[in-house]
Order: sequence, then structure tokens, then C-alpha cells
Amino acid sequence: MQVGYGGRDSPDQNPFTPKAYVARYWDRHVSNTLPKPSFLLSKASPLTAADTASFAKLAATNTLSTRLPDFCSAAHLLCFPEIRPSLEKHTQDENFQTYNDGQNFTNYGTNRAAGIDTFKNYSNDLFSTPVNDFRRYSRGAASHEETFTGYASGTNVADQSFSTYGTSTAGGSSEFKNYSRFSNVPDLRFTTYSDFTAGRTQSFSSYSEDGNAGGQTFQSYGKNSAGAENDFTGYGTNSNVASSGFTNYGKGGAIPKDTFTNYGVGMNVPEITFKSYADGTHGGSESFANYRDQSNAGDDSFESYAKNTKEGTQVDFKNYGNFANPSSSDTFNYRTPGNPGSDTFKGYAKGAEGDHKVGFTSYGINSNATFKDYAKEGVSFASYNISSSSSTLGANLVKRWVEPGKFFRESMLKEGSVMVMADIRDKMPQRSFLPRSILMKLPFSSSKIEELKSVFKVSDNSSMEKMMRDSWGECERVASVGEIKRCVGSVEDMIDFATSLLGHNVGVWTTQNVNGSGKNVMVGRVKGMNGGKVTKSVSCHQSLFPYLLYYCHSVPKVRVYQADILDPESKAKINHGVAICHLDTTAWSPTHGAFVALGSGPGRIEVCHWIFENDMTWTVAD
Repeated sequence: MQVGYGGRDSPDQNPFTPKAYVARYWDRHVSNTLPKPSFLLSKASPLTAADTASFAKLAATNTLSTRLPDFCSAAHLLCFPEIRPSLEKHTQDENFQTYNDGQNFTNYGTNRAAGIDTFKNYSNDLFSTPVNDFRRYSRGAASHEETFTGYASGTNVADQSFSTYGTSTAGGSSEFKNYSRFSNVPDLRFTTYSDFTAGRTQSFSSYSEDGNAGGQTFQSYGKNSAGAENDFTGYGTNSNVASSGFTNYGKGGAIPKDTFTNYGVGMNVPEITFKSYADGTHGGSESFANYRDQSNAGDDSFESYAKNTKEGTQVDFKNYGNFANPSSSDTFNYRTPGNPGSDTFKGYAKGAEGDHKVGFTSYGINSNATFKDYAKEGVSFASYNISSSSSTLGANLVKRWVEPGKFFRESMLKEGSVMVMADIRDKMPQRSFLPRSILMKLPFSSSKIEELKSVFKVSDNSSMEKMMRDSWGECERVASVGEIKRCVGSVEDMIDFATSLLGHNVGVWTTQNVNGSGKNVMVGRVKGMNGGKVTKSVSCHQSLFPYLLYYCHSVPKVRVYQADILDPESKAKINHGVAICHLDTTAWSPTHGAFVALGSGPGRIEVCHWIFENDMTWTVAD
């Protein structure tokens, strides 16, 4: 059975479109008569022949940016939309339901008295990149409330900016519920957020949870405020490689109350930076509960943390850095399972006056913790577990969290086996390949990033720029021993790379759908590709880029299988999967997630995994 294939002779209504050209290209370069891979051809550019010629001409003259919105829409790319006209004339309370993107709020709600603004389903589930700019929002207001429910959830590269938000307000509150949840590469910025306020409450619930990459930045957050309460609940839970930056957080405030509950739980490689955190505050309290529980690796940096505080400021970290010890009966569960991160406290409580108190309750094993300029008084560690043998003990106790079912042994691929299937859903934004005629006219090199940023109107230091740099880093890194690699932005380039390594009698395979993801499944009929013999393949994985970009590389010494996937209760077929088993793991790292999940080590076992949605593997055809 050919997974994801359509009819070989399915005609394109217009023979001059990029999709029709790709179909003919397949016929010319693939020697067998197997059906064309419909799932691959569906990713070809949707541009018309006329648009392709027009945009190719613009790309050749470096003027594509003049028609960027049209190009991005027609070519199905990932681009930032332009901000719409200002909404500064709004003077009354507003109820925005099913609120769309691209708005500019300038002088919105300035000097308002009481009242409430409500935003429901704000920029949710947008394929396009939502861009919204709130400038001088609610400045000088008194007892005014703002509620954002379902804010930018399920979006792609969300660009949200709040400038001088709630500055010089008295009383009132702002509440963000389900803030940017399930978003891909969010770029969330609060500049001079709630500075010089009195008695104001800010609440973020389910903040940036289940996201992928991206970052959140709070600059001058709550600076010089009195009696402010800030509450982050469910902050960054289960996010992947996300960064958060708080600069001048609560600096110079009086009696602040800041609470981070379930902060960064289950995050993968988070980077969290607090600069000048609570410097010079008078009284008040900061509390971190269940801080980065079950997170994997990552870095935390507290610079000038609680420095020069006065009159009894209290800072409390609960369950910070704890690992579960299987031989003990303690109930702490911080970073379990997970790799230890790097925690740096610089200028920690230095120069503090009065009866200040900084406490770490159950601060766990972490050989990478660094305290510089560390205050000697007023700081307490309860159940602080670091010892001279901590590095050895940590290596034995710390387990990196690996999603159940992500890796399995070849012996599981037999009819009747029941296993957990990992979540194989594609969480990347949907995009299409570019036609080669346009792609070849665009720069693709980290040395030419400014040129490509100009084409796609990418701002400096934005999440889009970071996304592009990360993809270039993977594409331009030196190949591993025995690896041949290439990044491709067109179907033609992918066909050329695969056939150059495997010959022209090739097939490309992927799992049929995502049914069974994250659940127990039963393995049905199994077929080994190439008669179940050891072979080589070319695997291709998506990278984040404005257009569809794949990182493809050679994978020697594998066996590739197709298998029916059944519901274990009804035995009904729900999917048809493709699995690849890597037989030579000698060059893999001892800390690879496969060995964490399965035990053993490099070169001692084979490792198998399913091909995830929209990933693919090429092999010699049977």
C-alpha cells in the first residue's frame, strides 16, 4: 500500500501552473510507475502561471516587497500583516467579540474613569500572523478594567505589542485569560507595562501555554508602582524552547505583591531572564510556587535580584529545583523527569536593608546553580540538597522527560502489539513550497539575512528574524559523520536531493493521518519496505521559515515499515503508519531521548519511531 499517494495520471486543469510542472518533473526524474505522492505534490505552490511569472520578475529586480501582502496570500506563505489604522477615536467602553488582527490602538482609553473593555476570542485561530499594537493604552485611567479572554490562542507567529500599557493608572485591573495558548512562535511585548500605578491588579491565566518557541518580553514592568498585584497562573506550561524576559520588573515599587504559580511547568529548554528584578522596592512580596516543575534543561537568570530592597521585602521560591529521589518518600516533584538547567543569581539581594527575607523551600539538586554577589544575611535555604556528590547523584536521579511512544524497539512492530503512539500532529504553521523560478532569485544564507528581511519586511530582533536565523543555523551547520544534508524550498529540489542519493527508482512515504496520536494503539498488518532488508533512506523534516522549508538528510542502515494502526478496543483500522528503525546508533549521544526512554546506550540497540505528520522518508521503491 502506498501511503498518501494519489493517481499517477491525475490531470491538472492548467498545465502551466507550478503544481502541474512539479507533476511533470516527477515523471521525468522518477523511473518507476508507482502513483505520484499526492501528499508531497499538495505542498507545491498554489500560484497561478501568471502570478508565478509576475512575482518571479519582481524577485529578479529585488522589488518583491512592494507586493508582499499579495505575494504572501497567493503563495500561501507565513508573513506579518500590516497594522491597520489607529482606533484612537474609541472613547467609550467596548465589547470586542471575535476580534481580528492588524489593529493599532493609539491613546486608547486615556484618562478613562471606571468602566470595562472586553475582548473575547481576540485574534484566535488565525492562519495569518496576527499583529496588534496597543499604544498608550488606558493611560491615566481610574478604576478601569480590561479583560482579554482567549487572547491570540492557536495562532502562528503572533506579534502583539502593548506600549505604555496602563501607565499612571489608579485602581482597576487587567486580566488576560488563555493568553496566546497553542500559539506557534509568539512574539509578545509589554513595554513600560503598568508603571507608576497605584493599587492596580494584573492577572495572566494560562499564559502562553502549549506554545512552540517564541518569546515574551516585559520591559519596565510595574516600575515605581504602589500596592500593585501581579498574578501569573499557569505561565508557559508545556511550551517548547520559549524565552521570557522581565526588565526592571517592579523596580522602585512600594508594597508590591507578585505571584507566579505553576511557572514554566513542563517547559522544554526555557530561557527566563529577570533583570533588575524588584530593585529598590519597599516592602511587598514576590512568590514563585512550583517554579519550572518538570522542565527540561534551559536557563534562568536573575540579575540584580531584589537588590537594594528596603523595609522587609519577602521573596519566596517554593519547590525550586527539586528532583524526586526514588529511594525516599519526599513528595517534591520539580523537574521530574527532566535535565537540570542553569540557574544564575547575580547581585542577589545585595545592598538590601531592613528585615528582608529571601527563602528557597526545598531547593533541589542542581550542579549548575550559580550565586554571585550573594547577600549573607536574610537569605535562607530550607532542605537545600546540593552536596559534594551532587553531580554524581544528579546524573543517577535526573531523567529527561521523553513523550511516551516517541521511541520504541523493532520488536514492537508485530501484529497484535499494543503501544502508546506519540503525538505525531504537525504543529508548524501551514505553508507551501515556492516555485523554483522564484526561489532561485531569493537569497538563502545567513550572510544575506538583511536582504531577505527586506523582502519579507522582517523587523530587527523580532521572532520572525529569530525563526529565520535558527533555521539557517540548522541548514548551515557542519554535517555529522557520514551524513549528507540539504535544505530545500521547492518540490523539485527535494526530488533532486533524494534521487542523487538513492537513484531514480524511489518512493516517498508518510503516515496517513494523525488518528491515534497520544493514545494506545494496536499494530495491525506490517510490511517491511525493500522486503524488510537493511536499506538507506532520506528523511525530510520541516523548518520554520516564511515559505515551506525542509531539512533533508541521508539516513544509512535502516529498516522502514508500513503498518496498519488499529483501535485496540474495536480492532478497527484508524490509520496507516510509516515507521523507521535506525539500526546503527553508535554515533548517537548517550543522553539521546531514545536511550532515556528505552534504556541502553549508543550502538547497543536499534531505535524506531513513527514518521510524524508532514514529515517524510524516501526509500528505494519495491
